[in-house]
Amino acid sequence: MNNQEIRHEIKVKRLRYWEVANKIGISDGRLSVWLRTPLNSDRKKRVEQAIKELSESITEK
Repeated sequence: MNNQEIRHEIKVKRLRYWEVANKIGISDGRLSVWLRTPLNSDRKKRVEQAIKELSESITEK
């Protein structure tokens, strides 16, 4: 399965795919499509940044 490290991060941080997709500005279905194949560097940065920002906002609460 592609993008295991990103999938793992989403799971460990207890995020939902739709939350990450919303933060990026895409649909949750589009994020699923992205994660089926290796991400290019731009998309990978966008996903990682969204995960980071979402997890930080959760810990602040």
